[in-house]
Amino acid sequence: MVVLEPFHIQDASELISNIKDQRALLQFAGPMYRFPLTEDQLEGDLSDENRTLFKIVDAENQITIGHAQIFLKEKTFLLGRILIWDENNRGKGYGKKVMQELLKYGFNNFNRELAELNVYDWNIGAIECYKKVGFTIDPDVKNEVKIDDENWVSINMKIHRDTFEL
Repeated sequence: MVVLEPFHIQDASELISNIKDQRALLQFAGPMYRFPLTEDQLEGDLSDENRTLFKIVDAENQITIGHAQIFLKEKTFLLGRILIWDENNRGKGYGKKVMQELLKYGFNNFNRELAELNVYDWNIGAIECYKKVGFTIDPDVKNEVKIDDENWVSINMKIHRDTFEL
């Protein structure tokens, strides 16, 4: 069982310690953070009234296994900065459950009909997870970032409140 709990600045060191390099930070957070991740950067998110930060907790073992955020936009809310940090916990259904919990929180707490997220097109496991929850790819929204000598293409996925079963 996975639950979302409020993220506090006291939780920052655990998150920071799980971001090993610039590539991991870019995959986790997109281009808005600078490596190395710092408490100051997280403080900026915590002080943003349009952001809600969570730690992802394995309720059975009472351990934090990841991080996630919701960013309130004008007409939608954006799910992002989602990370299950132990690779051994990936592929076990945590991602789907986290997405369901984030959507439940978002649709219950914000007056929005649409949720969205961005994911790099090479992250097939995440894309498949999001599709299982009901997200579809918006072919009209793409962004590109450069890291080292590579271009990473970010695709946008959306889900409507009516599609998601609360």
